[in-house]
Amino acid sequence: MKILVCISSVPDTTSKINFTDNNTKFDTDGIQFVINPHDEYSLTRAMWFKEKQGASLTVVSVGNQSVESTLRKALAIGADDAIRVNAEATDGYFVAQQLAEVVKNGNYDLVIAGRESIDYNGGMVPGMLSSLLDYNFVNAVTGIEISDNKASLTREIDGGKEVLETVLPLVVGSQKGIVKETELRIPNMRGIMMARKKPLNVVEPISVEPTTEVKSFEKPEVKSACKIVESVDELIDLLHNEAKVI
Repeated sequence: MKILVCISSVPDTTSKINFTDNNTKFDTDGIQFVINPHDEYSLTRAMWFKEKQGASLTVVSVGNQSVESTLRKALAIGADDAIRVNAEATDGYFVAQQLAEVVKNGNYDLVIAGRESIDYNGGMVPGMLSSLLDYNFVNAVTGIEISDNKASLTREIDGGKEVLETVLPLVVGSQKGIVKETELRIPNMRGIMMARKKPLNVVEPISVEPTTEVKSFEKPEVKSACKIVESVDELIDLLHNEAKVI
């Protein structure tokens, strides 16, 4: 079984976010980038298939040279090789098209992508990718087992969980829960040294016209100071005269 795990390189959640060029571009200065959390869970589950079932494991990312450190971390965790599509990830459709080309060229059986990245939260790439490939697709997956050519998956739905069965080839949109947080892997020194010798292939993008463009970014408004209310009468007065909601 050949597995491809899609990796997004996203800002660490502790980073201070700023914008440049009249709030039209994200300022990467001083930003530390990490593996998108949903993708990290996916990679950990894919490692289980590699170790228990002898699957081959490739990781892929669409981005400039800066994403290579994130791919190297994935290699240090245990991926066999990595692919970087040499292009800026302009929008979800563009990324899905580039990933689809990689899948077609590599003839992968199972593609695992986090259901969304924590920077733009678009949540569109896995579904678009499956459509472009004409692969089966299951989203919001919290459990997956593969036996021969069959897949058994658990996913979250409103009010509960749903268990599905399908066949490969398959695209999975995974999320936290596909493995336990305690099962996430930290690269050790041996893994880091081995990662330097593993292939990281850079491929040029196919020609795709982006379907969206960024007009501007805007930070959330600063939260106002908290006001302590001493009585119900005061609360009613504030709601009526200040907030004007009653």
